[in-house]
Amino acid sequence: MSTTNQSAIVRTLWTSTGVISKHLDNSLGAVHGIGLTEYMVLLSLSEAPNQSLRRIDIAEALSRTASGITRLLMPMEKIGLVEKQANERDARVSLVKLTSTGESLLKNATVTFEKKAETLLKNLTDKQTSSLLNLLTNI
Repeated sequence: MSTTNQSAIVRTLWTSTGVISKHLDNSLGAVHGIGLTEYMVLLSLSEAPNQSLRRIDIAEALSRTASGITRLLMPMEKIGLVEKQANERDARVSLVKLTSTGESLLKNATVTFEKKAETLLKNLTDKQTSSLLNLLTNI
């Protein structure tokens, strides 16, 4: 593949992810009071063992910096979506745990997320959707 085509793909992916993020941020914010990144934090925690992760693991999972995740988690902790939890193996490391309030919000926000995703991808066939997912996974 030519460098020109590769550059075009990367630019298009960047623009497309920006558009998708903006739409999801707006929908989640308007209905649930959280943004896409907060939603992804809640989702990551819900899928983790004991619904808890180290901050660095959340950062890695979401391709964010540890300091950015720390700043993001502070208001989430204040409103009761997540809580700090002591790490039994290492007292220097705290875990972030999903609360029942966070779990409930995630459940409701997932309905909004899925409906918005359906709207954003409505012009793709099932085969195109599957192919796109496979291609993105390869990146």
